[in-house]
Amino acid sequence: MTTPDPSTQDKRNSLANRPAPLTFGRELLDEVLRVARPAHTDPVTFVAELPPQVATFSDWPEWTLPELRAHLADSGVARPYSHQVATAEAAHAGEHVVVSTGTASGKSLGYQLPALSDLARFPRATALYLAPTKALGQDQLESLVQLVDAVPALRDIAPATYDGDTPPEARRFIREHSRWIVSNPDMLHLSILGRHAAWTRLLRNLRYVIVDECHSYRGVFGSNVALILRRLDRLARALGACPTFVLASATTSDPGEAASRLVGHPVSAVTEDGSPQGGRTVALWEPGLVPGSVGEQGAPVRRAAASDAARIMASLLRQGAHTISFVRSRAGAESLALRTKGLLSDAGGRVAPDGEGAGAGGAADPWGSDPGGPEPGASDPWGSDPLDLGLGAKEAADLAGRVAAYRAGYLASERRAIEKALGDGTIMGVASTSALELGVDISGLDAVISAGFPGTRASFWQQAGRAGRRGQGSLVVLVARDDPLDTYLVHHPEALLGKPVEATVTDPTNPVLLDGQLRCAVSEYPMTHADAEAWGAVPVLESLAERGLVRRRRAGWYPGVDEGDPHPEVDIRGTGGAQVAIVDGTSGKILGSIDTGRARTQVHPGALYLHMGESFVVDELDLVDNVAIVRPEDPGWSTSAREKVSLDLVAELEKLDAGPVQAALCEVEVTTQVVEFERRDRYGQVLEVAPLDLPPQTLFTKAVMYTVSPALLRAAGIAEADVPGSLHAAEHAAIGLLPLVATCDRWDIGGLSTDLHPDTGLPTVFVYDGYAGGAGFAERGFRRLAAWLSATRAAIESCECESGCPSCVQSPKCGNGNNPLDKAGAVRLLVEVAGCLSAAGAE
Repeated sequence: MTTPDPSTQDKRNSLANRPAPLTFGRELLDEVLRVARPAHTDPVTFVAELPPQVATFSDWPEWTLPELRAHLADSGVARPYSHQVATAEAAHAGEHVVVSTGTASGKSLGYQLPALSDLARFPRATALYLAPTKALGQDQLESLVQLVDAVPALRDIAPATYDGDTPPEARRFIREHSRWIVSNPDMLHLSILGRHAAWTRLLRNLRYVIVDECHSYRGVFGSNVALILRRLDRLARALGACPTFVLASATTSDPGEAASRLVGHPVSAVTEDGSPQGGRTVALWEPGLVPGSVGEQGAPVRRAAASDAARIMASLLRQGAHTISFVRSRAGAESLALRTKGLLSDAGGRVAPDGEGAGAGGAADPWGSDPGGPEPGASDPWGSDPLDLGLGAKEAADLAGRVAAYRAGYLASERRAIEKALGDGTIMGVASTSALELGVDISGLDAVISAGFPGTRASFWQQAGRAGRRGQGSLVVLVARDDPLDTYLVHHPEALLGKPVEATVTDPTNPVLLDGQLRCAVSEYPMTHADAEAWGAVPVLESLAERGLVRRRRAGWYPGVDEGDPHPEVDIRGTGGAQVAIVDGTSGKILGSIDTGRARTQVHPGALYLHMGESFVVDELDLVDNVAIVRPEDPGWSTSAREKVSLDLVAELEKLDAGPVQAALCEVEVTTQVVEFERRDRYGQVLEVAPLDLPPQTLFTKAVMYTVSPALLRAAGIAEADVPGSLHAAEHAAIGLLPLVATCDRWDIGGLSTDLHPDTGLPTVFVYDGYAGGAGFAERGFRRLAAWLSATRAAIESCECESGCPSCVQSPKCGNGNNPLDKAGAVRLLVEVAGCLSAAGAE
């Protein structure tokens, strides 16, 4: 049996209970542990106290509009923070700049000062603000409108939102009169650049382009956004403008370089944070294994992150702490809100035994995304211990009524109502997807719960920054999911708390993305040969010319003779094409939509789908007409789809010779097919495995691979019969740990392992990007291969299970039913592989 490092276990035993300064966050945590921790368990593996930070101020820039400065001073901003002034001075001088400081540090004033001052002085000047989410855009618009309404010199700016929720009757007025447009990359691509003739006034006078939360643009989406911003800049300059890009980012590694890749110009970085910050108590929490409960392939079952998060949240709300809980999926947000409401509604405090079904890529699951919970009648360390909140019936009902879910897919009016209620304190607790992670000014929150590591350190600190937004102390709790990366982090806190935030990964030279983006660019304005060279786009343009989609002329590149509007054909989020409408077959009501790529795993026939706290079962998925028919039903089980994968090696782009280990960055062709799905009861037990008949999908992408020699396997003590299971377990765990070195989610990537691959003739492991042409994740893994696989080995060793479980080597989307898996063999394999790579000088 693999046991945790003794030093780590000692930390677990001592940290939760040792005497500590009674900060506000620590007081909250102590009460949570008193109320929500069952007897004889200690889920807290580490506690850190992050000290407060005092403010650093600077003088107002001399060029600041006097009326604006006076209004800000009257509003309590006597002097701006130092990073606000540094950003504003650079932008006002026409220098592209990114401000990379903590959450709630007031980054917006850094671009509002120069943009509003210049728009007041130059009556035709315009600004374009881009946000990655509607919630953030709406929040910024409200803040801007308050400033504009209060300062007479700014009133003709007429700021307005132009997104999918903008009424058709308002769009013409906005195009013709608004001088500050709040939008998003999707609308910029389709409606502004796609109909640029109607936006000539905006583009010809464009003085500032503001890209908020720019660290969120990564992978395929980020690479597409980078190309869209290049298109915007090229078109504006062709019309006579010279826009300055001002970007706002969370604290990241090398923000200047990342911003430069995004906008295509050198960008200076402002990184010294002058804002005050309250102290934070950060706790790492690992749910325990459930005695007497057995999951897939006999693996032990761990308490689900959502179950523990609901108990923590209920305890915090009982203390009067305004709390936000972040989850990974829409279904998880609904589930966590419902669980918390149920705990609070139970005035007696007893908790019914509960658990979670397994998820697959966000598959519908009313209890969360990880298997968990006991067999009926089995020991349950949470269900058998009452959660005694000491609430009367009226108080319990009141608290339960102040809990809500928040996620994409709600109507705009529903989202706005929740944002307002959370801001004014009407709602005390919210369970949210990442939709509320970015920028929205939610004041007065006391605690943040991350129900599962959000995939990147940048996202974790963004979530943590939602609390204590006015300088007061706060509590942050990371509740580990049944996932290798979460296991690694709660046992290696230095990897989360002691390392710089990772750099974003984008690749605007991806030829698959360039194919569609260049067609759009050329249709907007002919591309010169110099621009084509600068974009690295000549080979792709030549390919487009061969297909008649563009024409090469002496002066540059022009649209093809029969080329229509290419903009609607370009999927900038790389989500898998057209949208599938989800329709209630009993009423005809459209409940929501999902892209065709995810539809195969989430709304296949027999799948469970959640919407606004209600459950539905899918009767039919029509991929021709793009519609899924569902019916209302609460069946008491969850579903999880499984895929079969085959992979052909097309070409090796770069190689690394490490003796018995050969590694490469390569191009591959991956064929996947959803072949079956599981139904699990609320205790995590498999009720049924049902076949599915869905068409396969083929993907040309990039992968990182490594082969091992038979001699190395013998040296590692791995018998021939154990090779498939060892490789398989190492592949699963490596997929889970790749986000440690690349800004990706495990659902962005896939993998394949085999004891004899026909294209290599050796035992081989592949990890590939789940997007056409690649997204940069596999390449990042190749660059950090030794560190990545060393962390993978450490994560497996940290898990206390005997032979493998979802916390280390099992995968929720494995098409082979997590069989075979050899946990011990994977550790021995990775020790040898990482050793060879390090000896060869690999990072």
